Amino acid sequence: MSRATLLFAALVPAAAQWVHYPTPGVPRTSDGKPNLTAPAPKASDGKPDLSGIWHVTDRRYLFDLATDVKEAPFQPWAAALYKERQASMAKDRPSGRCLPHSITDAPLVGTTVFKILQTPGLTAILYEEMNHYRQIFTDGRPLPEPVTGAWFGYSVGHWDGDTLVVDTTGFHDRSWLDDPGHPHTEALHVIERYRRLDVGHLQIQFTIDDPKAYTKPWSATVPFELAADTELIENICENEKDQDHLTHK
Repeated sequence: MSRATLLFAALVPAAAQWVHYPTPGVPRTSDGKPNLTAPAPKASDGKPDLSGIWHVTDRRYLFDLATDVKEAPFQPWAAALYKERQASMAKDRPSGRCLPHSITDAPLVGTTVFKILQTPGLTAILYEEMNHYRQIFTDGRPLPEPVTGAWFGYSVGHWDGDTLVVDTTGFHDRSWLDDPGHPHTEALHVIERYRRLDVGHLQIQFTIDDPKAYTKPWSATVPFELAADTELIENICENEKDQDHLTHK
């Protein structure tokens, strides 16, 4: 997807289907609108329930995941590669060839949303962009020793108070951390901290720990808002034909 397309997408609402279909269980104000500032819901085990459809609210992170640190602490080769990608307007980004986003990039796609499904032993994330998904195991299993690298890696999580902490490893080096092209290697370890502030607001802190690409770990804390009264749309990457589906549905 081109940078121009993303700039345009930042100005339009997230795509979805079943628009205005009331989301069950969402508290309402007196006029029937979702009450996004109501207390965060709880799951059956007493933990905050992260379930819902979410979209990014701070568009700066679409264009630079390193917004919070001003500039990522690159290793020299990674700095040169990032500069090269910037000079070419990131023309070789994986998503431009219908390849997956990374776990840090996938929630930030400006035209789409993502859905969290939380159960006691497993939290799944469904990405509207290209119909991809992740599994985060919270049943106590350790991270596996990966045989081959993966686009989304292997994820396990545990609760730290009201925050779900997710560790992911087992990547290959083919994905980008964000649309402009922050690189990573197979040594990447991503730590995510999910915190639901209330019904309508979710905060995810992404920490990038990849000593082969960066001189020290760095983080971004990204805000998301609940997309109530809607559902995911089928979004298949067809060499840019998917944009026609979104604009002519």
